[in-house]
Amino acid sequence: MVELLIVTAIVLWSALYVFKSVFPKTAFKVRGYLAQYCLRLGFNRLAAKLQPMPVGGCGGGCGCSSSDAPTPKPEPVQAVKWK
Repeated sequence: MVELLIVTAIVLWSALYVFKSVFPKTAFKVRGYLAQYCLRLGFNRLAAKLQPMPVGGCGGGCGCSSSDAPTPKPEPVQAVKWK
């Protein structure tokens, strides 16, 4: 019985992770709807946790956000000059 619960929890977590990765915009909307539903029922803490973070950055659903620091540009490679 315990094994069944553990396997079920792992499968559900994996399915949610893949859903969020494959369909980021749909997952964003679903989390928003769930947060609004929880607010209507009076579950304020759960609604605050479910509320999706606003998308900044590129907005293409690639996972980048406005809080990501820009990557520093690498310095050009200097050729070694032998004397």
